[in-house]
Amino acid sequence: RHYPAAMKRTARFDARKTRDALLARGGPDESGFVRFAYRPFDTRWLYWEGDGVLLDRPRPDYRPHVFEGNPWFSFNKRPQSGAAEPRACITERIGCHDLIGNATCFFSAWLRDDGESTGRRPNLTGTARRYLDRMGASVEDLFHHVLATLHDPAYREANAGALRMEWPRIPLPDTADALAESAARGREIAALLDPETPIPGVTETPLRPSLAAIAVPTTTSGRNMAGDDFALTAGWGHVGAGGAVMPGQGRVTERGGVFDVHLNDAAFWRGVPAAVWRYRLGGYQVLKKWLSYRERPILGRDLTPEEVQHFTDMARRIGAILLIVFGLDRYEYPMV
Repeated sequence: RHYPAAMKRTARFDARKTRDALLARGGPDESGFVRFAYRPFDTRWLYWEGDGVLLDRPRPDYRPHVFEGNPWFSFNKRPQSGAAEPRACITERIGCHDLIGNATCFFSAWLRDDGESTGRRPNLTGTARRYLDRMGASVEDLFHHVLATLHDPAYREANAGALRMEWPRIPLPDTADALAESAARGREIAALLDPETPIPGVTETPLRPSLAAIAVPTTTSGRNMAGDDFALTAGWGHVGAGGAVMPGQGRVTERGGVFDVHLNDAAFWRGVPAAVWRYRLGGYQVLKKWLSYRERPILGRDLTPEEVQHFTDMARRIGAILLIVFGLDRYEYPMV
């Protein structure tokens, strides 16, 4: 009664039959409520069931390997034609099949053997283990080196042809210091990609001067946002065929290389640099994708102050990533 959309029957899903079976079993399992990496910078709640068809493709053999301290590297082998943006992400949460585009593949740093609840073993080939032993490094170091490499614009430009056709070839540093430096950069990027990891200077005050002016919530009258100011009604998304959410044109105002991104006629996020606004990950224009799901008719309500701040934080995280991958993080270049 509260969520009639959840009871919609499809060719592959008999909603009433599924619900009756779960109630007969005893109702929901509290451990099934998990954080879910749905899209870049868009972590949600999911109720996970390994049995039956409540979830489309639940993959019951996947969840036991998802645990705190186990990074999962996600990669899209089939990019859109001509796509030049990074198509790699990393998360410790259950990830969506479409996290960074269609048919995302996931690889974990660690695996648990059948029946094990605490033990773990590195998810590596013998060759990779010998390399890491020689470098005195860990499986997490290797994973974060791979992340840093795939987010490096110079690497993607030099390997553009190969990246469009097959799994990427990752260069391995010859020295322990070089591997440690690359892994540290990858860890910075990983933390910035995780919307639930607070970052001093980026999402926590005092903010870095190069990021502080990005995506500041503002009203046309100069007053604080209140009431209808929180309504996202600028045409960022609509429901298409089959109930899928489709991105809309929205409304932005460009002024000297930065954009003001509008919630509605009275409120906007001021000063989003063009590179931040256009930033794409795995086929998605990240900020625009996030907005498309939150247009008032789709969401069924206005944004909360926390969600307005989340957009600001996303924009600043992307700005910080761009400073890292272009080698500018050591300087305090203003982005606006």
